[in-house]
Amino acid sequence: MRARTLRSVVAAALVAAACGRSGVPQRSTTPVAVSASIGATSSSPPSSSERKDRGTASSGVDAVPNQRYLAMWDRPSEAGADFVFDARDPDGSGLAPMLIDGRRTADGQVWIRILLPIRPNGASAWAHLADVKLVPRNEEIVVDLSERILRHYARGELVDRFRVGVGTPATPTGTGTFYVWQRVPFSNPDQPYGIFALGLSGFSPVLSDWPGGGRMAIHGTPYASDRGRAVSHGCVRVYNEDVKHLLDVRLGTPVIIRR
Repeated sequence: MRARTLRSVVAAALVAAACGRSGVPQRSTTPVAVSASIGATSSSPPSSSERKDRGTASSGVDAVPNQRYLAMWDRPSEAGADFVFDARDPDGSGLAPMLIDGRRTADGQVWIRILLPIRPNGASAWAHLADVKLVPRNEEIVVDLSERILRHYARGELVDRFRVGVGTPATPTGTGTFYVWQRVPFSNPDQPYGIFALGLSGFSPVLSDWPGGGRMAIHGTPYASDRGRAVSHGCVRVYNEDVKHLLDVRLGTPVIIRR
């Protein structure tokens, strides 16, 4: 079993090759609605015309590991875990990684698939449902790169809307589904990251030799002129007066970045 810690991921931005997987029998699996475990109700998804004013993740759930180290598998399997996930951010806070799928194996074991804050973007792995606590997902951030608009939703309702700076054509902001991995306040509001940053689970599509291995962030900026412009190295820049409204966004909050 290999260890996979968040600090080592940030430092190296690489994952060691898996070991001992050949010839492992796989169990047949059946999809399960894991969100039902906390009584979440489902509704019809919003149409494309509604999505700019409504959130899409308010009925989802996140998975909080019961212990710091969470045994994980590349796929549901009877074999031993493929690696151990260190479920802390660099400040020592516990994470709530995004749950994106669920399966029940033939023997009744329920597995959950979790989005991981590592390269490549979208990397995921499986854990036992019994090893985590499911919590409601009430917030969502959506960044539209074409409009250069950030929308913040709470319980499906739009609560904040800001014009933001995004990546340049040479250093674009990555697209996809991510989540808030770290919260970082700054005492000097006039420095490049403003008063606050939300480190994301995803990375720049072009930069790796950058602080944090090229990890993307939504962060403040003291420059009002950044709003609505393609000016960053891939991060989303939010004017300091606007980013104050995101100070309470919790770890694990989904961040959807789209063109």
